[in-house]
Amino acid sequence: MTELYEKVDALKGAIDAVRPFEGEMLKQIKAYFRIGLTWTSNALEGNSLTEVETKVLLEDGLTVGGKPLRDTFEALGHAEAYDFMFTLLKNKTITEKDALTMHLMFYKGIDAEQAGQYRNQKVIITGSKYPVCDVEQIADEIEKLFTWVSEDRDRWHPVEFAAQLHKRFVFIHPFIDGNGRLTRLLMNTALIQDGYMMAIIPPVLRTEYIRLLELAHTNDRKFMNFIAERVLETSKDMMRLLSI
Repeated sequence: MTELYEKVDALKGAIDAVRPFEGEMLKQIKAYFRIGLTWTSNALEGNSLTEVETKVLLEDGLTVGGKPLRDTFEALGHAEAYDFMFTLLKNKTITEKDALTMHLMFYKGIDAEQAGQYRNQKVIITGSKYPVCDVEQIADEIEKLFTWVSEDRDRWHPVEFAAQLHKRFVFIHPFIDGNGRLTRLLMNTALIQDGYMMAIIPPVLRTEYIRLLELAHTNDRKFMNFIAERVLETSKDMMRLLSI
């Protein structure tokens, strides 16, 4: 794992050498990954929009004929939450309020009553043998999680911390829907706050991603490596864009 983090750090150093990104360059980079993260994160959850269709929707404002309206709302809402991530860069903090705000942005077009609200009913994760947090425990578990975020963050390598945040939040599963997308937004917020590239998980890796998350209930090493590998690949993509 240490060797993998060293590779990620080396690429980060190469990208840092050409920072800061400003003006049109910054705008283009944010737009590029806005489409990539929105498309992949939604596709992992069954959204039918392709990457090109997501691009047309977000950049040109054109909906795709014959596609479910929900898929359009998911893409628009996720893109809004993505934009919100970049308002959180200065303070290097992530709070419960930030999580609720992102869920509200993402989910309000799908179910306004549930958006930004913790679930009040039991849910079962299909294919998992592990139960998620009971309704009565959600508030306490979320409080513990964000206390850990504020107090223990600097004890971890930034990429490992982001992966741990992903794992711990999704195991609580506090919302009726949208937990996967929200936890990936939180993970990527942590990464960009520390100057790392985002962990973008393409839908082709969905089965591996779910398998390693399930395994992470008892041993999270492979999941930690998986996220680090995704950061590594996004860093390589960034270097290609910058012709480094």
